[in-house]
This record gives sequence, structure tokens and C-alpha cells, in this order.
Amino acid sequence: MSSKITDTNILATIITHKLKEVAARKNEISFTQLEAMPLFTKQALSLKANLQKQNNTGIIAEFKRKSPSKGIINDKASIKEVTAAYHSFCAAGISVLTDTEFFGGSLDDLSMAVKNEIPVLRKEFIIDEYQLVEAKAYGASVILLIASCLIPTTTQLLAAKAKALGLEVLLELHDETELDHICDEVDLVGINNRSLKSFEVNIEHSLELKNKLPKGKLSIAESGIYSVETYHLLKKEGFDGFLMGEYFMKEENPAQAFELFTKAINIS
Repeated sequence: MSSKITDTNILATIITHKLKEVAARKNEISFTQLEAMPLFTKQALSLKANLQKQNNTGIIAEFKRKSPSKGIINDKASIKEVTAAYHSFCAAGISVLTDTEFFGGSLDDLSMAVKNEIPVLRKEFIIDEYQLVEAKAYGASVILLIASCLIPTTTQLLAAKAKALGLEVLLELHDETELDHICDEVDLVGINNRSLKSFEVNIEHSLELKNKLPKGKLSIAESGIYSVETYHLLKKEGFDGFLMGEYFMKEENPAQAFELFTKAINIS
């Protein structure tokens, strides 16, 4: 497959592939085998608690090698080095893409990231309970549910299962038609500025949709945060967290880029 996808609906392409991928993995390793893995019983770290601490960066720093819209972003960086820097320079959490086909990630990447004592989000297109058990078995503390991939009842069922496993839940929304996916089991609500259909970015989108979120749910701005100014704008508007990856990963040295950004937001 080419490094970029030009389909008008990228999400549909990804989900079609994901259904086949999950079915194949179920035949390779069983639920019982996943539950027997050493990290399955490890207590998850709380991203929610980190985001509520005073004077935290609020940044959920992402490790991402490529994307369907941009192609290769950085296929040279070491996940060990980059995630260690994310931890050292006060990220609230780490996000790791585990999709291989479209984002160049893997569960091995997740295994490396969780060696840092910091909450790690499994960034994945989750459509099946099996992927939740996988996330727990490989040491994730948080899982992502994308409303655009699911119907509200499925979102609630998966969120409830994640909570039963001791995982926190980040629900990603793209527009107000998805607000009915929010349920008690959701810990964090992310608003993605990037359309999953066209992959275009509109930062104003977060500002408009945030006011429609239920009170008491922590809010995460996702995608399109490419400057200190945008970070401060979103923080001023009351966002609790900021999912950022491409801004750092597009640099030759993502670890250094993150360090410089955190220093800049502290002195701005």
C-alpha cells in the first residue's frame, strides 16, 4: 500500500481493514493468553489525575511515524529515546499509535513506551473488546474510543468494559452529532480538529464544540496544535489537555523539540 491514502473517506478504509486485522489476531493469541501476560495485572496510572494537577503542561505527547494524510512523518526516531524525553520533560501522558498499516505503529511500540512511569494511551481504532484486553495486557493505562467508528450503545459497552479492566477512557468527538456518545464511563472527551474524512484541520472547531460538552468532563484538544500561541489559546479557553504528536515528530530530533516546547510554554 502507498504511504498516503486519497480516498474521500479515509476512516471507512481503515475500519474495513481493522475488522479483518482484529479477526486475524484473535486466531493468533487468545483472551486467556493475553490475560496471562505480566502487565495485565499491573495497576494503570491515571491520566485524569495528572491533568488535574496544578502547573502541569497538560500535554499528551504522541509518538507517530506516519499518517494516511501526511505519509512518512518520522521513521528514524527511537521510541525509547522520544518517550523517555516526553516523560522527563513533564508530559501529562504519552500517546502511542499501535496501528501498523496506516500509521506505522505496533504493540511493540506500546511495550516500550510503558516502561516510563507515566500514563500511556493506546491510540488505536478500537472496534472490539479484544483490543481493550490487548491494551491492558501490553501495559496501557488509557484507551481511545472514536465516536465516528461506533454507535453510542457500542461506545458505552466498550467504555464499561475498559473501566472494568481498570483502564481510563478517552472519547474522541469530531462534531456535535456525536455528543450522545458521552456516557458516565468516559473519563476524558477529546475534540479532534482534524476531519477523519478529509483530514483537514480547523482549530476553531475545538473552541465551538467545547462549550457543548457536559460539565465535569475533562476536555482534550486534539490535532492542529502547531505553535506555542495555539497552545496558550486553547489553554485560556479552558482545555484540560492537549494531544500533540506531529509538531514534535516532524522534527529530526523529536525529543529535543518537546524539551524546547515545554520550556517555551513555561516562559511565554
